Amino acid sequence: MIVLPWPPASLSGHANGHWRTKAAITRKYRKWACDAASLSLWLDGPRFSEVGDILVKIKFTPPNNRSDRTNYPNRIKPYLDGIADALGVNDKRFLPSYEFCEAKAPGSVTITLEAA
Repeated sequence: MIVLPWPPASLSGHANGHWRTKAAITRKYRKWACDAASLSLWLDGPRFSEVGDILVKIKFTPPNNRSDRTNYPNRIKPYLDGIADALGVNDKRFLPSYEFCEAKAPGSVTITLEAA
C-alpha cells in the first residue's frame, strides 16, 4: 500500500499557466510517488512478472468537497508514472479502479498494487 498526499489543483487538466511551472510540480510529485513506491516494495511489496496487467486500486480521500471527482484521475498521472518508474514497468500495464471516499483533511491518495 502506498499513501501519498492529495495532489494540488495545478496538476489538474484544467490548470492554466506556464508549462515550465507545471513541469516542475509534476516532476516533484512523480519523484514522491517513485520514492514511496520503492520503499513500499522494499518493505513488503509484491513482485511482478515481465508481462501482464497490474491491478492498481486507487482510493481518493479529498481534503474538502470543493473538487470534481471526474478530475481526480488526471491529477494523479504523475503518481502513476512515478510508481511505474519504481517498478521498472510501462504504465500501460496498469489497470486502474477507483474508490471515492468522504472528504477528510488533509486528503490523501492510497494506491494498492496487485498482479492480475
